Formats: sequence, C-alpha cells, structure tokens
Amino acid sequence: MSRIRIAIAGVGNCASSLVQGISYYAQRRNDGSADTTGLMHPVIGGYRCEDIEVVAAFDIDARKVGRPLEEALFAEPNNTKEFCRDIPPTGVTVRMGEILDGVAPHMASYPPRFRFEPASMPAVDVARTLAESGAEILLNYLPVGSETASHYYAEACLKAGVSLINCIPVFIVSDPAWAARFTQAGIPCIGDDVKAQVGATITHRTLARLFADRGVRIDSTYQLNTGGNTDFLNMLSRDRLASKKISKTEAVQSQLDVPLSPDQIHIGPSDFVPFQKDNKVCFLRIEGTGFGGVPMNLELRLSVEDSPNSAAVVADAIRCCKLARDAGLAGPIEPVAAWCMKHPPRQMHDREAKLAFEEFVNDAVSRIRAQGRTGVRA
Repeated sequence: MSRIRIAIAGVGNCASSLVQGISYYAQRRNDGSADTTGLMHPVIGGYRCEDIEVVAAFDIDARKVGRPLEEALFAEPNNTKEFCRDIPPTGVTVRMGEILDGVAPHMASYPPRFRFEPASMPAVDVARTLAESGAEILLNYLPVGSETASHYYAEACLKAGVSLINCIPVFIVSDPAWAARFTQAGIPCIGDDVKAQVGATITHRTLARLFADRGVRIDSTYQLNTGGNTDFLNMLSRDRLASKKISKTEAVQSQLDVPLSPDQIHIGPSDFVPFQKDNKVCFLRIEGTGFGGVPMNLELRLSVEDSPNSAAVVADAIRCCKLARDAGLAGPIEPVAAWCMKHPPRQMHDREAKLAFEEFVNDAVSRIRAQGRTGVRA
C-alpha cells in the first residue's frame, strides 16, 4: 500500500495526539503485538493508521514555527497526554501560516503557557507549500471561530488539488457553495467539526436516540463542558462560538423525531479550568416523560482526554478520504462525514451512518479494483 500524505494546519493538541497515535500503532505492529486497541477500524480499504505520513505542517506560534514537527507537537501551550513521546524524525519543519482571525484577542491577558504566542515572521504561500510537499489531504485543526483563516486554507486546497478534512465548526464541506467548488475541482472533502470517539456529542446523541426509541419524550436537555486546553480558553470569547453551538446542537436535535424548541435545549462550552489541561468533563442532563405521563430524568458526567478522543475518528476520516481520492470521487463524502462529523452535509442516525460508512468503503474498494488497481482490501 502507498503512504497517505497529509498536511496539518494547526499544530495543537489534536495534531499531537494524531501523530503520537501514528507512531504508537506503528511501534506495536513492528514489535509483533499488532495491538489495535483504540482504533475504530484497524484497516480501511487496506490502509492502516501507521500508513499516514505528515509531509507539511503550519502554525503561527513562535514556540512551534521553525521547529521540527516531532518537537513542536510537545511545545507549549500544548498540554495533552503524552502517550508516545518517541516519534521518529519526520523531516517536516513547521511553517508559518497566516494568522488572520486565528488568535482571539482576549487570550493575551493569560500567561504564555496557556495562550498562543504569534511569531513575528511572514507567512509562507500555503498553496505552493502544499503542492511542493506532495500532500494529498489537509487537516484543518485551527482554533474554533477561525472562519477567515479556515476559508484561506480551503482556498489553498482548491489551488493545490488537495483534499480538505475540516475538523472544526466552520461550515465549509456542509456549505453548498464550498461543496460545489470542491466537486467541480474533482477533489473529495470531509467535514465539518469532528465527533469524538466517545465524547460529549456522540454520547448525547446516543442517549437522545435511546429515549426516542424507547418511547420516552425528551422535554428538555443540556450539555455543559469544561476543559483546560487552548480550545476552551479560546472559546471564552462568546463571539467565536456561534457555529460551535449550531454544530453541537444540530448534532443532537438530528436524533430526535420532534426537535426541541430552542429554549428547551442548551449545548455548549461552559468554562476554562486550567488544571484540567486536555481533560474534558461533560455534564449532561435529559428530562423526559415516559409511560402514563410519568416524568424521569438522566444525569451523566463524562471525563475524557479530549484530543486522543478526536484523533481516533480523524484516523478513520483520513483513510476514507484517501480511498475517495483513489476511487476518483469528488466533493463531500457524505457517508464518512455523517459518521465522523457533527455537522455533515446530511445528518443520519448513528446506526445508519455506520452502515453507510462501511458501504462507502466497500464501494470505493470495488471502484478501485474495477480501475485495475490492486493492493486494497475491505
């Protein structure tokens, strides 16, 4: 199998967890244990997690720009769990990206270990760098609310012929105008706003669907989240949260037969708690009415390491995006987006999305084989 050549925009906690994971599973395969615990799909169309290779990376923080990627992944303000520090040299130097709206002004009032420290150097030409690196896929890991910057990177993908996996809640793949542009350019894309492996949104969706399937009417619900990473600090600025709240709320509402009125559902970040670091704590409540009109309620507390939780899903999205490119597909890959993203072009119930995801993989493999290519397997 060929390698999957990716670029990363935003060398933060999520990038750190993903790249650590690539090395982690490669080491387990090389030592003969072949332990794939933690992967949703150990193999997708013949591609394994360790087949992913980072060939370019962009950031704006002075502690990361100009450094080898394997060092920058552990530089402040990153604070996710280090589960595989031994990353082989990547040969990738982190390049300076455009800042645009990627840094929220309020972060300047916090100590450097918590905030971004913008480098004072000119940005590279991202489209040119992508083309020269041979990248096939760009991961958008920019901070929440970076709409202008996300559009800039999407434009660079279109210029360079590179696929976009949009992991943040800026609506690109789910926007018909952007989707049409990627389709016309013959480039597959996946988005928007990655779900976690077992995170607040997927848990909330599952419980909401459980209530509906068991005949209990949901009357009201909330989801409050706290964390201590740069994402939570960034989101203290409420004007950066509009698309995030829409994405998370629609993800839950889509599981209900009758959506709740806006005043009966509240989903969104609650506060920045520095000592939590990359640990995210979700407080969830669902109030419902069951048999005979008798009320009930459910309360749940979920604690997860935020960035590895999303990396498991991104590892699937990357391999599916590569399959889509191999198969000659273009535009939004809807089944993969429905399974991997909170705000896909088309919402599905999770059990339907899982079946559609697996059907996509089988169909893509069949297309590739029909083209006379070998080396893929479902």
